[in-house]
Amino acid sequence: MKTILQTYTPVRFQDCDPFNHLNNSKYLDYFINAREDQVLEHYGIDFYKLMKEQGIGWVVGTSQIMYMNPAITMETVLIESQLIKFSNKSLTVEMRMWDKDRTRIKALLWSNYIHFNLRSQRSESHSEEFMSLFGSVLQPINESGFEERGRKLAVQFAKAS
Repeated sequence: MKTILQTYTPVRFQDCDPFNHLNNSKYLDYFINAREDQVLEHYGIDFYKLMKEQGIGWVVGTSQIMYMNPAITMETVLIESQLIKFSNKSLTVEMRMWDKDRTRIKALLWSNYIHFNLRSQRSESHSEEFMSLFGSVLQPINESGFEERGRKLAVQFAKAS
């Protein structure tokens, strides 16, 4: 199974500010939408079906985002995502937005998701099936902190270009 998932998408006019840059709040929308599509396509997880049929899902606990280079109107961007950490009740996903050639990083996001039971309104442990899946697609990173990770990517791709 793939551990780093990818999606290409255009930056839409209505999501941009007067400078033709993707609006800060819209980065989250692009990241979340890409991850949702990627997880359905590659892992067969339909978040809405899980919520409707089993009453379970994941809620965002925390998000950290670093804006590195602007994404501009009608530019095609590449969004990558990977599971970098998990526990019995949570997931941490790293997402990166690049130019279409993956030579210039636009933004970095770390999101922590809490597994949640909508019926009991409480966090809930992942099933054995989910734990097994997460173990098979886990792609940890070497850096222990978000700022350190952002600096490493910025330096690495500044040298490359």
